Amino acid sequence: MSAKATAKRDSNTEHASETNQKLVAVLGPGLIAGASDDDPSGIATYSQAGAQLGFSVTWTLLFSYPLMAAIQEIGARIGRTTGKGIAANIRSHYSNGVLQIVVVLLLIANTINIGADLGAMGDALGMLIGGPPLLYVVLFGAACVALEIFIPYKSYAPVLRWLTIALFSYFGTALFVHIPWGEVARGLFVPTFEANGKFWATVVAVLGTTISPYVFFWQASQEVEETRRVAERKPLVRAPEQGPGALERIRLDTYIGMGLANLVALAIMITTAATLHAKGVIDIESSTQAAEALRPVAGPFAFAIFTLGIVGTGLLAVPVLAGSAAYALAEARRWPNGLARKPKAAKAFYATIALATLIGALINFSPINPIKALYWSAVINGVVAVPVIAMMMVLSANPDIMGKFVVRGPLRVLGWITGGVMAAAIVGMGITAFM
Repeated sequence: MSAKATAKRDSNTEHASETNQKLVAVLGPGLIAGASDDDPSGIATYSQAGAQLGFSVTWTLLFSYPLMAAIQEIGARIGRTTGKGIAANIRSHYSNGVLQIVVVLLLIANTINIGADLGAMGDALGMLIGGPPLLYVVLFGAACVALEIFIPYKSYAPVLRWLTIALFSYFGTALFVHIPWGEVARGLFVPTFEANGKFWATVVAVLGTTISPYVFFWQASQEVEETRRVAERKPLVRAPEQGPGALERIRLDTYIGMGLANLVALAIMITTAATLHAKGVIDIESSTQAAEALRPVAGPFAFAIFTLGIVGTGLLAVPVLAGSAAYALAEARRWPNGLARKPKAAKAFYATIALATLIGALINFSPINPIKALYWSAVINGVVAVPVIAMMMVLSANPDIMGKFVVRGPLRVLGWITGGVMAAAIVGMGITAFM
């Protein structure tokens, strides 16, 4: 077969496998990345927003959707085009010192987040069936590590994809409460602003939760994994004929994944606004506290569904948090990495996954309050997000790196706007801390 015919076959194969098959076959890294954004810590943020401020901040989710989708698509395109994750690309084109600082901060933030998520999962299961929550923390942590290390990637990726079904529990919760849809529409489409620190702190928290650095790193690295897994796929700089199908699939996967994430966040915010806020219950600090508060207000079914969702989303998010930290550290240190590798072939990579999860679990046995620590995790995430987004935007516009697949037009504009919004959010977080 001639080289031209082979190239045409590969292009047709990728296009068919990535855009013309059933939708479920197209969804992958973007769907999992979006779903992991609604982790128990995120659920706590959205619950707190709805309980404290009602429907008045739901517009933030409509505002953030194009921003989070754009930056995720850019990250995925970098991974698919270059065949390297974000950290590996930063290492190749920026100061190593900058990269090491970013990776260390990401590792700290992700570990704190893992601790908070495992704690929420343990508390949730304890509320449902009784028993010691700390034992459940250990069991959940061990299960997440075992799945990532000992199950082959080709079998593990579908497990993560199916775990996204847990997100639908929050649509189910909304069915058990009375929702004033007129107020919802007004809050969603007519932005309102309040001149107080609590309001702006909530806005900053929602933006920081929906646009998280660990999700950038995860989706880009998963695009690299998928390129390695599927024999006919090659980095687009080496196989530009695969570009149209690959970029169409990435766009569809990302926008559906981020759309689902935002719809779930909206369902949580609406549910807590219609129940807790309406009843004057505004002091919510965690996802499990929100679930417990729902029981007398919305009934046992809403409580059970909401609580099961915490466990399900945690099982999805903890591996993503640990995995994204491991990808970033391994790429920065030039270690062999990837979930498709056997543990013996990537010892440091898998050790990072295990260690981040172990330390996260141990936080729950320490005097450190993981919920309070989440504030600093959010600060770190915001600090990391701004320079990472800026570097991603420069990388994605460089033809020496991206070849003919440089990011242009509206996507590039949205990417820079996202960076600006995150920078403003960090400034806002600093200001609201003193209000």
